[in-house]
Amino acid sequence: MFWVIASTVVAAMMAITMIFIRLRAAKKPASIRKIILPPLMMSTGAFMFLFPVFRVGWIQVLEAIGIGIIFSVFLIRTSKFEVHNGEIYLVPSRAFPIILFSLLIVRIIIKLIIGSYISVGETSGMFFLLALGMIVTWRLSMLYQYYQIKKEH
Repeated sequence: MFWVIASTVVAAMMAITMIFIRLRAAKKPASIRKIILPPLMMSTGAFMFLFPVFRVGWIQVLEAIGIGIIFSVFLIRTSKFEVHNGEIYLVPSRAFPIILFSLLIVRIIIKLIIGSYISVGETSGMFFLLALGMIVTWRLSMLYQYYQIKKEH
C-alpha cells in the first residue's frame, strides 16, 4: 500500500510541475529541440525494464501504449502554436491544467483497479508505458504543427 500511495504522490507532483513548466515555456519561443527533448529524456526510464519486477507482457504493453495514445488526444487538442514577431510560440490553454489533473485522476483510478490484480512493479511498468505513449504522441503532433506553421511563415 505504501508504494501505491508514494507513486500516486509522485505522479501528482509531476503533473503540477508540468503545468508550471508549460506555462513558463509559453513565454519563450518554441523550437524543435524543446519539443523533442522531453520524450527523449523520459525514454531513459525504459531502463526499468532491465529488472524483472517491472516487466510486462506484450498485451499489457499494447494496452498501456494504446491508452496513452488515447489520453494524448486531450493534450493535443489543448496545444496550439501562434506566431508573434516572427517567432513561433506555444499558446497555453486554460483547459490544460484541468485536463492534466483529470487525466491524473483517471490514471490513479485505473492504477488502483489494476494494482489489485498485478504487482506494483508491473503496474509501474505499465504506467510508464502509458505516460510514454501519451507524451510521444503529443509531442509528435506538436512537431507536426510546428513544421506546418514554420512552412507557412
